[in-house]
Amino acid sequence: MIIANDTYSMTLEFTKMNGAGNDFVMVDNRDGSRSLSREQIARLCDRHRGIGADGLIALEGSPELPRMRYYNADGGEAEMCGNGARCFSRFTARLLGLTAGSLSFQTEVGMLAAELLPDDRVRLRMSEPHSLQLAHSLRVLDRDMEVHSLNTGVPHAVTFVQNPENPKNLEETPVFELGRALRGHQRFAPAGTNANFVQVLAPSSLSIRTYERGVEDETLACGTGVVAAALIHHYLTKAPSPISVRVRDGETLDVEFQLGNAQGGDPMAVALVGPADFVFVGTISL
Repeated sequence: MIIANDTYSMTLEFTKMNGAGNDFVMVDNRDGSRSLSREQIARLCDRHRGIGADGLIALEGSPELPRMRYYNADGGEAEMCGNGARCFSRFTARLLGLTAGSLSFQTEVGMLAAELLPDDRVRLRMSEPHSLQLAHSLRVLDRDMEVHSLNTGVPHAVTFVQNPENPKNLEETPVFELGRALRGHQRFAPAGTNANFVQVLAPSSLSIRTYERGVEDETLACGTGVVAAALIHHYLTKAPSPISVRVRDGETLDVEFQLGNAQGGDPMAVALVGPADFVFVGTISL
């Protein structure tokens, strides 16, 4: 999707989808006829004056080689969105007349592959994570925090809010305030980061809340954040694959991974499994 000027009106056909509560405006732009400015995308994602979404996803390219373009709710383009990529897979499959099997598509982080599962879920093969850093101490607002970071297509900071005596500790965490401070922390400058707050429920079960860069608020789910949290939990505890992660929406996503070597190197194969649901279709004037 080409970012263009905002001086003309147009009618846009769209599909609304969500992946575990992370919602998206889906646009078929295979013919290249849709040209939206950053301001128009932000207006479409506005929950009061537009359709309302965490981001907009455009399908470009050809049936042989689809391409996913992802834009955050502020209209800025981002490299990747895990929940969005699962929704993109089902959206593209429906347009191509596919009901099962797999498909591959291009993204800003390279080629991804998705398997359409029979229960409307999708198994998404992620790009290889990189830039792992464990246990750096940061001063955030009025507290010292141990923060881990990993890029799972986009950058993520992960902090664990362990407190065995308070199982509601995650619920009581000031995610908006701490997340906003972490997102703009000098440690992650200049691009910033997504901020995840995680509680361990069991050796292979986590609960997560995420402040998303570009949305600039907490969202109901973040697929790349789920993957970052699960892999960092593995590195810290050696928890085996798969690791289940409950998101704010109440859904559970599964992270599957295979290590690169017998000694436990970087994950070489990582998959995110979860729902991708159609909500409604419509048109809107811009």
